Amino acid sequence: MILVTGATGNIGRELVRELAEKGVDFRILVRDPARAAGLLGAADHGKRADHASHAEQPELAVGDLSDPATLTPAFAGVDKLFLLTPGIGTEHTAHAVAAARDAGVRRIVHLSSFNVLGDPMPAMGRWHHEREQIVRDSGIPATFLRPGGFMSNAFDWLPTIRAGGYVLDPTGPGRYAAIDPADIAAVAALVLTEDGHEGNSYVPTGDEPMTVAEHVRILAAATGLAIDVREAATPAEAVQARFPHGAPPALAAAITEGFALMRADTQGFRTDTVEKLLGRKPKSFADWCARNAEVFRGESAA
Repeated sequence: MILVTGATGNIGRELVRELAEKGVDFRILVRDPARAAGLLGAADHGKRADHASHAEQPELAVGDLSDPATLTPAFAGVDKLFLLTPGIGTEHTAHAVAAARDAGVRRIVHLSSFNVLGDPMPAMGRWHHEREQIVRDSGIPATFLRPGGFMSNAFDWLPTIRAGGYVLDPTGPGRYAAIDPADIAAVAALVLTEDGHEGNSYVPTGDEPMTVAEHVRILAAATGLAIDVREAATPAEAVQARFPHGAPPALAAAITEGFALMRADTQGFRTDTVEKLLGRKPKSFADWCARNAEVFRGESAA
């Protein structure tokens, strides 16, 4: 039995589909059962809806990674864990790993970040590194997935696109090879269902190092929207656009640091991990935009 955390997010929803199509037994951990409705139903935001009739339906476990008492029943009978914990803290990771150890889980696939490879390691990397260390210290065999920037981060542009038809660009000439969450999920599903990946760390990225302006041009073409690109006057302005109601100071500082590092990388960090593991090229940003165009046109919620 595989337990999937983060099942209602951009990566988790795709992983649920991947595991269902493989016909394996799995369970999803959610805080709100209503958010899990339709995970295997009709295509979400134009994503694929070709699930075979034999696709495995997941079990549903209601629990909260911030409340260890709710995790014992969720982890009962689980032998593999996909661990995705958002935010900047380590508490959720510690609680999940403790529950996994108590339940006798035999393998963890942990979603981390390529930022742990930084030298010096940026703040974003340090948080992920601390989480990785919690997993290592558990003694449970683990595989770490350290993807680069997600294509779905383009959803952060929605407020300014809808309010003024523009995207704030804080990174200028910097390039990054964004990865489709569906590719991360495909890699995770492979690692969860095949032997031989324990102890490995994989760094999946997309295959197209592009600037923000280049990404926006592709998005505009896919959606039919007129979208301008405006250089952010300050990093703080870009953070404010991403978090209109404010971000915790530590997170805001880490994002600002990340913008500076991205601006300096004019080549774009890229790996061939997806192709090596899946036997195909990563999905393109144009493909992702086509699948999600209706969200940007305001035809459905992100």
